[in-house]
Amino acid sequence: MRYHRSDVVERAVAVLDEYGLESLTMRRLASELGVQPSALYHHVPNKQSLLAAVADEILQRGSRPRSAERWDRRVIEICAELRDAMLAYRDGAEVVVTAHTFGLGAREPAAALRSALADGGLPGELVDIGTRAILHLVFGHTVEEQTAMQAASAGAIDRNPGGAADFEQGLQLLLDGLRARVSAT
Repeated sequence: MRYHRSDVVERAVAVLDEYGLESLTMRRLASELGVQPSALYHHVPNKQSLLAAVADEILQRGSRPRSAERWDRRVIEICAELRDAMLAYRDGAEVVVTAHTFGLGAREPAAALRSALADGGLPGELVDIGTRAILHLVFGHTVEEQTAMQAASAGAIDRNPGGAADFEQGLQLLLDGLRARVSAT
C-alpha cells in the first residue's frame, strides 16, 4: 500500500492524540501504518520535520473564519484560535510550541499577530516584541493548562487549571499595555 505525506501526518496526529507525544516515534508510526520505519523517510526526513507537519496540521484543523476588523479584536481571535487548536489534541500545545521554537512550523499565528499589531499602529520593533510577548502568553498558558488537565484527569492533582477566563484576562492585560503604547505614539 502506498502512503502519501498527508496519510503519514494524519496517522501521526491520531497517534499523538491517542498515546501522547512520548509515544509518537517513527517506529510506532511505521507500525501503525504497516510499513518499515525507513519507508517513512520518503515522506518526512526526520522526527523534527514530522512534528512540524503535525503542528501545522493541528493549527490547520483548528483554523476558523476570522471576522474582527479592529487590530486588538483580531489579536484576541488569533490567540483564542491558537489556544483552542492546541488544546484539541493530547500534547498539542507541546508539539506546536516545539515546532515554533525550532522554526520548523507553526508560523501562521505569528505572522497573523504581526500583521494585526502593525495594523494597530505599533512601531516596527514593538510589533516583533509584542508578537513574541503574546505568543509567550498563549504558549505558556496553554501548555500549563493542558498539563494540569492531563494531571487532573489522572488524579495527580486536585485543582482546576486556569481556563478560558484566566487566559482572556491575561491577554487583556497584555493588550492594555500595547494599546497604551499605541496611544503614546
